[in-house]
Amino acid sequence: MSTTETAAPVDDAAHPKRIALRQAVNALVPLGAAGAQFRVSVDDGTFVTTSGLREFGSTDPVPADGRFRIACITKVFVSVVLLQLKAEGKLDLDATVSSILPDLLPEHGDRVTVRNLMQHTSGLFNHADSFQRPGERFQRDRYNHYDAADLVAVAAARPLNFEPGTTFEYSNTNYIALGLLIKAITGRSYAEEIRERVIEPLGLTGTSLPGDDPTIQGPHARGYMQIGGESVDVTEMNPSEACSAGEMLSTTADLDAFLVALMGGRLLGPAEFAEMKTTVPPEWVPLPMSNGYGLGFMPLETACGLSLWGHGGGIPGYATFIGATLDGRRRLIASITLDIDPDDFSGTFEDGVVAALNAAAECLL
Repeated sequence: MSTTETAAPVDDAAHPKRIALRQAVNALVPLGAAGAQFRVSVDDGTFVTTSGLREFGSTDPVPADGRFRIACITKVFVSVVLLQLKAEGKLDLDATVSSILPDLLPEHGDRVTVRNLMQHTSGLFNHADSFQRPGERFQRDRYNHYDAADLVAVAAARPLNFEPGTTFEYSNTNYIALGLLIKAITGRSYAEEIRERVIEPLGLTGTSLPGDDPTIQGPHARGYMQIGGESVDVTEMNPSEACSAGEMLSTTADLDAFLVALMGGRLLGPAEFAEMKTTVPPEWVPLPMSNGYGLGFMPLETACGLSLWGHGGGIPGYATFIGATLDGRRRLIASITLDIDPDDFSGTFEDGVVAALNAAAECLL
């Protein structure tokens, strides 16, 4: 095990909180993490701690500036694009899918709205439940290309799980459909729109949408999956299987800068940011630390009482979390490289992740 750190955002009196964070991050490794990097920031002061190894078989620590798969945090970027389109008068959030792409959801498109997709209240079956299976299936298909329309078609062929707008059910298919709607509205891919509207203006040089590229360019820690009782390196994969629901790569520094810009009004005007924060009832959302779900953005309650807004994500080999106070002054970013059976993510390991996130939140007080 190796631990590294950089300058802290809290004074010497709060140093025990940094010790507690390091201990909580270190504790993730015996629970099933290959490594981790946590970044906490108060205003311009930053503290980064890492634990574990960059790669099994090496003694190199997890790089504090490493890139990683941000998985479902991609949805926050997609939501920003959609809300910018709303501000430009190009999109009505309450428009039906059929009014934009008539053939995308042939049986349900006249009942499902853009807002339903963004807040996971569409009732669409999550194609990942039947299509993205771990273990041997991942090893066999990890380099395959998947077309977004084909992924949506898996869900579109099934009945809705519930009447749109009546409850919440997290479905990656929602955001894959939204990626296709962006293309229909703008004539350009969601990846092009994210690059031009977010990545380039903010100078996020460590952030990318790799498309079919299975590699992670630049410094990074490698992720693993327990398959047949062995640690299998799953770092390389064609992320088209996640596409607009989870394909992106980034760094903790870039995600921190993204949160500063989002909370500071650089990406969305007040009306659009208010829409982003309008949530479904908290009791609808059975996610750890959750207190409802907005438009690709969610309120999160920590054990110390600090209220954050952000998102979490998971993809083979990687788990990620972002959160910030609404004034943007206090922020935490976490990337965990995994070495677990996907079926074991809940329970003890999840409890350890939540404990580390709560320790990070303590450093922000």
